[in-house]
Amino acid sequence: MGGAMSYHAGLAAEHQVEAHYRRGGSKIAAHRWRGRYGGEIDLIAREGDKVIFIEVKRAQTHAWAVERVTQRQLERICVSADEFVAAMPDCATLDRRFDVALVDAQGRIEILENAYMFD
Repeated sequence: MGGAMSYHAGLAAEHQVEAHYRRGGSKIAAHRWRGRYGGEIDLIAREGDKVIFIEVKRAQTHAWAVERVTQRQLERICVSADEFVAAMPDCATLDRRFDVALVDAQGRIEILENAYMFD
């Protein structure tokens, strides 16, 4: 898949995942939030007393999608999550969760809740 096609497929996957979380009762606090230190968080949701940081990965299969999540990427997301929480006083006391949302070529979504533990 070419660059432009991959970009648009990734955006479509993010919108699918956003709709999935909304249907589950979450409120989307941010979409493609970028921290000052280079980390981008695809989606940030609020669900009760939790703030959920969501990394969306799209690939032919869920197995291939999960292979695309790197340790370095997770670390950058954690730094950005800390930055997001610091800038949002109402999030400071909330529990944090990091989910990976996998989207396959057929548009099926699999959510890996608590995929990475924050320090």
